[in-house]
Parts: sequence; structure tokens; C-alpha cells
Amino acid sequence: MKHNAEVQESRHDGLKWAIVFTLVVVAVVGNSYFADQALLYRVLGVVAVSLMAAALALTTTKGRNLLELARSARKEIQRVIWPTRQETIQTTAIVLVAVLVVGLMLWLIDTFLGWAMSGLIG
Repeated sequence: MKHNAEVQESRHDGLKWAIVFTLVVVAVVGNSYFADQALLYRVLGVVAVSLMAAALALTTTKGRNLLELARSARKEIQRVIWPTRQETIQTTAIVLVAVLVVGLMLWLIDTFLGWAMSGLIG
């Protein structure tokens, strides 16, 4: 029974996406059509239509999957063991020193090859 309901809902997803696309087009065209109106009103209109489109898109199968992914990602972020301030500073310093050393090496190689080419070409 649940499978039939899911199939029924997924059949309407195409219609929902068409309405979402239409709402986005209405927001873009409406914004340019009402170009003579104040910017605040146009922004509020675009935001309102965009929120309606987003709300409708989240009712589709892909939208529900996106919400589930966001919930799972939030749970995973809460489980991460974040580095301490000292570890962050030390890691940043190591990266900066490594970048400076590699940059200096590349500059020396470039300078040496430039001198060598100048000597060969004359």
C-alpha cells in the first residue's frame, strides 16, 4: 500500500517540477517587467515567489531526499571532533611555512633556468 502511494506521488513530481520552473520564470520575468518599481518591492516579490517554488520543490521525491541528506549531514557534523585552537594555529603555521619554502624553491628554479636560457640564447 505504501509503495502505491509513493508511485502515485512520484507521478506528480513532473507536474510539481513544471510548476517550480514556471514560478522561477515568473520571478525572473516579473523582476524585469516591474523594473520601474522600487528595488525593495521587486526583491520582496522575487523572494516570495522563490520561497513558494522552494516549498513546492521540497514536496517532491528529490526534495524529500535532499531534506533527509541535510538532516544526516547535520548529525555527522555534530559527531566530528573539531581541532583545538592550538592545533589549528600549528597546522596553519606548518602550511604557511611549506607554501613559502615551495614558493622560494620554484622562484630559485625559475631564476636559474632564466639565467641558463639567457646564457644559451645570448
